Amino acid sequence: MRFHRPRPLSTTPTVSVVVPCYRYGHFLPDAVASALDQPGVDVEVIVVDDASPDDSADVARALAAADPRVRVLVHEQNRGHIRTYNDGLALARGDYVSLLSADDLLTPGALTRAAALFEAHPGVGLVYGYARSFQETVPVADPRVRSWSVYPGRQWLGLATRRGRCFISSPEAVVRRELLADRGYDPRLPHSADFAMWLRAAARWDVARVNGPVQAWYRVHDANMHLTTYAGWLTDLQERHRTFELFFTEEVAGLAGLQAQWPVARRALGREAARRALAARRDGRAEEAAAYRAFARDLQPTSERSLAWRLEALAGTRDPLPAAAALRFAGRAGHHVRWRYERRYGT
Repeated sequence: MRFHRPRPLSTTPTVSVVVPCYRYGHFLPDAVASALDQPGVDVEVIVVDDASPDDSADVARALAAADPRVRVLVHEQNRGHIRTYNDGLALARGDYVSLLSADDLLTPGALTRAAALFEAHPGVGLVYGYARSFQETVPVADPRVRSWSVYPGRQWLGLATRRGRCFISSPEAVVRRELLADRGYDPRLPHSADFAMWLRAAARWDVARVNGPVQAWYRVHDANMHLTTYAGWLTDLQERHRTFELFFTEEVAGLAGLQAQWPVARRALGREAARRALAARRDGRAEEAAAYRAFARDLQPTSERSLAWRLEALAGTRDPLPAAAALRFAGRAGHHVRWRYERRYGT
């Protein structure tokens, strides 16, 4: 990875923002307004309503009538979120493409900053930044860019596999439209199709990040899909495993050297499952702990032979060994350091 000094945008590229919507008509005006508030780039917004039973389609049509940069596609029948994403992406005509859920927001100039990085580095296929969560009031974003990070795609891919997870949430990501030329989101991965796309991008393109500003706001509310349909860390682990499995068995079959990363990803997922099993057992959630342990054994039988697992097994629950307590403290401290680093540099 190399850091680069940010350069101002000297061209006027086009950016397509696809806004999938299902029963989020009350959020839609703010989402569309945030996508249009992007100086220096030509923006088209494509709202795809998935047969919402509320007034979402009417709200979308009103927004399109008020601004010629907004187009609307309304499904006659509900087709699910992946089909909704792909129908919108198929209509995109911009040089770069972003997917913005109707309940999320882009920060002012986010697409401008991403486009400037793309224009300066033609080998980059995916640009991301930082998406911060909010609930009620939208915070004020600082637009200052500290630096650009540009990773060779395979280096970024190696980081993702060694940690067994994705570093990106959907609203902060922008891709070159060429990445979507062959296909969009994989319907076999309803929980993690975006992660699969980022892996696909890293296999063939460089990956870059805008460091410093918040690029998007991720709205947290009771109807978030990750809190309802796909809730739970075990589900998340299972879906990440499925994503890696499809990627390494289908996507990179003809790319030399990448297959060796598949066992690395499995080990990372197994270690995380083992850690979560220990935490569940300490909290008295025996059934959940057993499910994590079964998942860890399937992926990486040595997960339960680790030092952390052996100390915890010896310690019991009432009179933990000092070494086990120290290890847990070190784990929490390490997690905090990693979180701070990831917040600043994105990996």
